[in-house]
Amino acid sequence: MGGLTWSYVFKRLGMWVLTMWLGTTIIFLIPRLAPGDPVAAMVSRMSAQSGYVENSAELIEVWRARFGLDEPLPMQYVKYVANSLRFDLGYSLANFPSRVDAMVLQSLPWTVGLLLVATLISFVLGNTIGALMAWERTPGLVKSLLPISLTFTSIPFFMLGILLIYVFAFGLRWFPPSGAYGRGLIQGFNLPFMTSIVYHAILPAFAIVLASMGFWALGMRGMMITTTGEDYVILAEAKGLKPSRIFWMYGVRNSILPQVTALALSLGAIVGGAVLVEYIFAYPGVGYLLYQGIVTADYTLIQGIVFMIIFTTATLVLILDLIYPLIDPRITYEKG
Repeated sequence: MGGLTWSYVFKRLGMWVLTMWLGTTIIFLIPRLAPGDPVAAMVSRMSAQSGYVENSAELIEVWRARFGLDEPLPMQYVKYVANSLRFDLGYSLANFPSRVDAMVLQSLPWTVGLLLVATLISFVLGNTIGALMAWERTPGLVKSLLPISLTFTSIPFFMLGILLIYVFAFGLRWFPPSGAYGRGLIQGFNLPFMTSIVYHAILPAFAIVLASMGFWALGMRGMMITTTGEDYVILAEAKGLKPSRIFWMYGVRNSILPQVTALALSLGAIVGGAVLVEYIFAYPGVGYLLYQGIVTADYTLIQGIVFMIIFTTATLVLILDLIYPLIDPRITYEKG
């Protein structure tokens, strides 16, 4: 197994199980600590829409029994953990009889298509900019221009999204202010529909890239400053290797490992970090779905989405921890 040992693998699997258990416990408790009753809130919304709901008290009791909210908290917890082990996310409280997993699967492609691509673009651009800022052979003009690209880093995603909507949607009218595709289009793998998706995704993706690019650039710059002083880089320069080869194969390659770890963490938490971006642009992704669950106090929807975030994050970190020796041969978990 290369530099791995079975002892280390089992320890990492144990940490993965512990992380999943703590995460599921926390997301079970937090919604229930919030004030209010989700079933009563649902009936109140029905009353506001129709003006009157007959036998509302009896209806609340029936729905509480239907979702197991009338049972003691420990019993609710045991059932929730058992369902989580089977990846049974249950039914949505606010959108019954829709299942949470079906709602998540319907929104997931939009989140993956927008946020994953935007994060990867930001990762590549940010790390390249950071490496060039630290590389002594970078031309002075380029070094002076690169920091300008990081000026939007201090602005939160949602504030930058509002700014982009004001300038490019309402001011210049170059892009639509909201939505994922144009009206009247036939959904499917056809050119007009796919073109409309890309067109609507430019502004929200641009907001994410601009706001997060500096994070990667500053981290990579610090790592590159340390790496360029290492003996193997000095030796490569003394051997007369091409500067581009030294930059990419000796500098960037040996500095990128901590950034890859941060990328795994950011991919798992990307939904939570972009909730407001999807809300501002009315983009039908998982982040917008999570926002709707919070507003409607939909316990099962919140638990299902956050459970998937925790599972994704913990699994990506586990996989990266196990393949580190393949990424960097210097790393080994074998006992000396």
